[in-house]
Amino acid sequence: MTFKLTILGAGSATPTLGRHPTAHLLTHNNEYYLIDCGEGTQYRLLEQKIRPGRLHHIFISHLHGDHYFGLAPLLSSLNLAGRTEDLHLYGPKGLDDILTTIFRYSDTRLGYPLHFHPVDAAYPTVLADLPELTISSIPLEHRIACSGYLFREKPRKPKLLRDKLPADVPVEYLKQLKEGHDIIDGQGQVIYAAEDYTTPGPPPRSYAFCSDTRYNERLINLVRHVDLLYHEATFLEDNAKRAFEVFHATARQAATIAARAEVRHLLIGHFSSRYKNFQAFLKEARQIFPQTSLASEGLHIDINDWQY
Repeated sequence: MTFKLTILGAGSATPTLGRHPTAHLLTHNNEYYLIDCGEGTQYRLLEQKIRPGRLHHIFISHLHGDHYFGLAPLLSSLNLAGRTEDLHLYGPKGLDDILTTIFRYSDTRLGYPLHFHPVDAAYPTVLADLPELTISSIPLEHRIACSGYLFREKPRKPKLLRDKLPADVPVEYLKQLKEGHDIIDGQGQVIYAAEDYTTPGPPPRSYAFCSDTRYNERLINLVRHVDLLYHEATFLEDNAKRAFEVFHATARQAATIAARAEVRHLLIGHFSSRYKNFQAFLKEARQIFPQTSLASEGLHIDINDWQY
């Protein structure tokens, strides 16, 4: 099962050549989940050869422009492409009003159902309970209402040991064993015990997205033991005072959250435009949490194969 993250943009608010505002794409099996949609995100999708038409869920963290100014153009392009499938949009209250105003004055009439799900940034909430995935909000501490997002796989099915079974076992039995159910005859006797013919499924995987936020120890329990944590690191520690004033975090603070939450791997991004080189971010974070990487644009992380 695919569980892959693609970094489309990892910059902060001030435009910089060669760096793009926040946008992440999570791929789970055949489904795409877009997290934030900074200016130009639809071009970044095209550059990565990702078909925007396959999107069914979009998550917006907050209403600062570098996190959603690419949304209305993307929705309009989907309409021009003839989309008819439902699209689910999750984000702060007011995002629906902004889009309604833009579409009203541009006389844009979407030819597909757009379902808006308001996110309360004050409390962690389950937003979507899908067949294989649960998606929840994570309250962040920013200048305006802001939510992160947590993607958790549900327990994965056992793996069937087909070679241990007779060749003539009915297909229905195989399905039941794979679901973890014993096969029982008419007299109530167990013919095939699931534990004898299956091995446990791989452990479920998880991804947490946290941008933008001050250092916030409430995050520790919310992201504990996740496989991959993205945490903003707008500044280096020598600018910690400035980070606090503008409701952002440093690389050291992001690493501290990762270490205390015992996550498997940390990605840092949302770097301020004042920095031209990011190796100092990596060095600072790895002093606290060695399993840290930079969220460089175009990076693909397959959580199946990621080296922790």
